[in-house]
This record gives sequence, structure tokens and C-alpha cells, in this order.
Amino acid sequence: MRTYAFVNQKGGVGKTTTAISLGAELGRRGIKVLIVDCDPQANATSCLGIEPGSVTEGAYDALIGRLPASDCVLHSPNLKLTLLPSSPALAGAQIELVSMAERESALQRALRPLSGHFDYILIDCPPSLGLLTVNSLVAAASGVIIPVQCEYLALEGLSQLMQTLQRVRSSLFPALAVRGMLLTMYDSRTRLSKEVADEVRGHFGDIVFKTVIPRNVRLAEAPSHGLPIAAYAPNSPGGIAYREFTEEVLEGDAAPTGKSAVRERANRLPGSETSAPLGDRDGVSHGA
Repeated sequence: MRTYAFVNQKGGVGKTTTAISLGAELGRRGIKVLIVDCDPQANATSCLGIEPGSVTEGAYDALIGRLPASDCVLHSPNLKLTLLPSSPALAGAQIELVSMAERESALQRALRPLSGHFDYILIDCPPSLGLLTVNSLVAAASGVIIPVQCEYLALEGLSQLMQTLQRVRSSLFPALAVRGMLLTMYDSRTRLSKEVADEVRGHFGDIVFKTVIPRNVRLAEAPSHGLPIAAYAPNSPGGIAYREFTEEVLEGDAAPTGKSAVRERANRLPGSETSAPLGDRDGVSHGA
């Protein structure tokens, strides 16, 4: 089983879109997938057609130990997905977790009984580096996937994120790995998108996925219909890109050297120790 967390403290970079798109593509292939919505904004929940206000049992209950996670999941036969939904109540978990013993591993404990029932668990993190995100990182046994928006400001937080991952690895979860970075919202019409993509690849090397997710109207429309792009517009540029991304993930996970490669990446957590922050080099400008 693989467990990935989708993390970036910057909002609007494509974390939720990537988590549900990968999940839906895996589901189409007959792979058993659980999506965990660990964000109080409940975007993954609403993007899969569920009104967060209607959620009476979900990630909040599982996280604080009120109910087993198995009692809180929802199944979608049409999308071939299982969801541990979120609701605004999850915001209260950050306060309640503070007084709990081993609070950073609450999500890991909640998900452990489900491990034999799924091939992939995909955790959608909130756009912050708080306790909910730390829980998601500790639960991400197979590593983190970092969506990176192809805009200049998206670069500024990456060094901070890498330092946070390094701290979590040092103090809580030594096996924490970066599975890869995914370039999102790429606009081929602008020079800036190309420069940002080149900067990220130059800085992080083979940790960056080859697939690039373009800006696409269908991708933006899909959440309003409560559907992932695989169900809404699978042959759109965004749908095709996420299909290619899924193939890249599966190929990497199936490779005999995949596990050791992930561990090697974990050992260096690229970017965490560099002296020159992203964006301070020549070649990345603020204009299009």
C-alpha cells in the first residue's frame, strides 16, 4: 500500500485537484483508493460532490478518536473512490489535538486499521504548516507530493516548506520522503511559466515529475460539477495531463528501485540545506 500526502503551505496551487485527479485515475484502473480530506475548508469533499455541511461523521471524528475511520468513510461506486470527508468541524481538531498524547501521529493511528483495505491512501493537506499538516506528513509513509504553481510567488515558500519537512523528519518521522514535485497551472503562452519550471527543475533535479499540468478551463470547471477531471472531461488537456501523471506515479511505484530511490530522496530532502533561496538566481523574472 502507498500513502501520499499532498502538501504546500500556499493555497491555490493544485493540491486538491491533484489528489482527487490522481485518485480518480487510479480508481478507473481498478485500484482501491482512499482520499483523506484533512483540510477544514473541505475542498476535496466538495469537489467530489459532497456538501461539507452535510458531513456528520468524518475526518474530525476519526482524528480525535471519537469514531473509527472505517465508520466515517463514504464510497462512490461511480467514481470508484472512497473518501474520508472533511467539514468545518475539523478546524476544532487543531485545538483538541494540542492536549492529546502523541498528537502528531493521531491521523496515522486513525488510518492504520484501513491499511489492508486500500492500495493507495491520498491525503489532501490544508494550505498551512500547522498540526493537521504535521499529522498528514507523519501518516505519509510513502512520501509527500508537492504541487508547485508555475508563478514566481510559488517559489518563495518552497525553501520554507523543505525546512519544515526536514524538521518533521528529524524529530518525528525519520522516513519522511519527498515523492516528487508536480508543476501545475503551466501557461505555455507566458515566459514566466517556462522560467519558473526551469528554475524548479534546475534547483530540485529529478525530484520533479516529468508531467506538467497546464492551465485548463475544464480543470477549473470540474469542481463546480462535483467531479474529478477524469469523470468531467477526461480528454481535455488537463484530463490528459493527469492521466499521464498517474502513469508516471504508477511506473515509479512499480519500479524495482522505486523504494530505494524514494529513501535516497528522503536522505537529502532537496533544497532544505541550500544557501540560495529559490528565485534569487538569475533567470526568473516577475513578468509574463
